[in-house]
Amino acid sequence: MKFIIVAIAILVTMAMAIFRAAKGPTAFDRVLAANMFGTKTVLLIGVVGYIAGRPDFLDLALLYALLNFVGIIAMLRFIKIGHFGDGKPVDR
Repeated sequence: MKFIIVAIAILVTMAMAIFRAAKGPTAFDRVLAANMFGTKTVLLIGVVGYIAGRPDFLDLALLYALLNFVGIIAMLRFIKIGHFGDGKPVDR
């Protein structure tokens, strides 16, 4: 029963992160909210895996954490620089 309450609390904080991502005054507030949502998703996957008795969900949580990290870094680079490449034309 305790872990179900924890899962509900994580879902509430995920809803607050979505609200902050939609309403954030700056782009960096939105990125921070997206990062928080991804982190809470990793926690939720771990808790659901524990509730269901499936320890292999932790592998999925680790994979999602890595994807979240790479995605947030890419998003920050795009906000700061404006593109994903180095900006030089490609010679063919």
